[in-house]
Amino acid sequence: MTPLPPIPDGWTWAPLGEIADVVGGVTKDTKKQSDPKLPLVPYLRVANVQRGRIDVTSVAEIRVPEATVRRLQLQPGDVLLNEGGDRDKLGRGWVWEGQIPNCIHQNHVFRARIRNKILHPKLLAWFTNECAKGWFEKHGKQTTNLASISLSMIKQLPVPIPPVAEQKRLLNLLEDHLSRLDSVLATCAVTTLRLARLRQAELNAKFGLTDDSIALGDLLVGIQAGRSVGGSAPPAGENEWGIVKVSAMTWGEFRPQENKAIPESLVNPNFEIMPGDLLVSRANTSEYVGAPVLVGETRRRLLLSDKSLRLMPRNDVDPEWLWRALQAPSARRQISAAATGTKDSMRNISQKLLMGIRLPRVEPDAQRWLAKAYAERDSELKRIERAAKAGALRVEALRRAVLNAAYSGALNDKIEELAGV
Repeated sequence: MTPLPPIPDGWTWAPLGEIADVVGGVTKDTKKQSDPKLPLVPYLRVANVQRGRIDVTSVAEIRVPEATVRRLQLQPGDVLLNEGGDRDKLGRGWVWEGQIPNCIHQNHVFRARIRNKILHPKLLAWFTNECAKGWFEKHGKQTTNLASISLSMIKQLPVPIPPVAEQKRLLNLLEDHLSRLDSVLATCAVTTLRLARLRQAELNAKFGLTDDSIALGDLLVGIQAGRSVGGSAPPAGENEWGIVKVSAMTWGEFRPQENKAIPESLVNPNFEIMPGDLLVSRANTSEYVGAPVLVGETRRRLLLSDKSLRLMPRNDVDPEWLWRALQAPSARRQISAAATGTKDSMRNISQKLLMGIRLPRVEPDAQRWLAKAYAERDSELKRIERAAKAGALRVEALRRAVLNAAYSGALNDKIEELAGV
């Protein structure tokens, strides 16, 4: 058994199952959902149980026997913990505050109801969300797609129990420190959102559709489609050939590492990707189908796939201007409307429909000027984005430091002393 970390004098360790009633939730019975005699009640799923909050913006309902409602009905102060999903979601959760009457929980969410007020629920939730992450990763089980942890195992989670007076002190300090950190984190999130809106406004102003428009096909000398190579494989090594995946063209920049290795016998060098290529994702989610990327410096021996298209602009068309014009909201709306497919998770756009997308008619000199002006603005926006991201990472590091200090007995009222993390 792994030795437990040291805790201050007067604290004790106790298994979760000894200090709380821990139960699993309801498993959905499809047959019962059509029985009107059974009560219809709200129930929480994994998506509702977030790290540090309960999200009740979208709560499903389920029909279950009245005895099940009585057994699983949540009470204010219950700590909810996820038992399944991605590995980093194990143990994720927060305290139920009675937001919805008669609410229960599904089988992938555990409920811990602390006995005799031996520990404040928030102190348990903060501990499981941060300090116990390693324990959950170690004791969880991983299948092909999902991780899980059993009820019997989660009852064995060792929990530190401070004296009552220390619990009150910690609760006050943590609520103060974490609320300030949350405020900074919210500012970083708002900044990132505003930057995204600014970028869209810049794209629309410089590359949006005007009254004088032209079809994409009239700006090209051709489109080249890649070929399909079935199966899955790890990324290609330095001297291997690879074929790009859809994710290489999804995020606004070309990602050459998103590829899979293929045998040299299947290679056609005519489909090799080169610096300066303008690529488009032919198939993707509804949000990213038709997403364009302009290839910069890239590795050699990388091929187009059947889900990627290489656009070949005319000599008088600036590739960078065309890349940005295809990113503009007016072009994105046309591409999304033209894409076909029954599921949003995988839409397709044909070469014919793509060539029909209307773009502003702009003279070559103006194309180059607009592309340069946008690049300068985009560089400025990226600098601010990096600062916001760095700030958010700093806040998360401080949060970890604050919580680890709390459960080691080292937390005081000066968060500045933890700023060296």
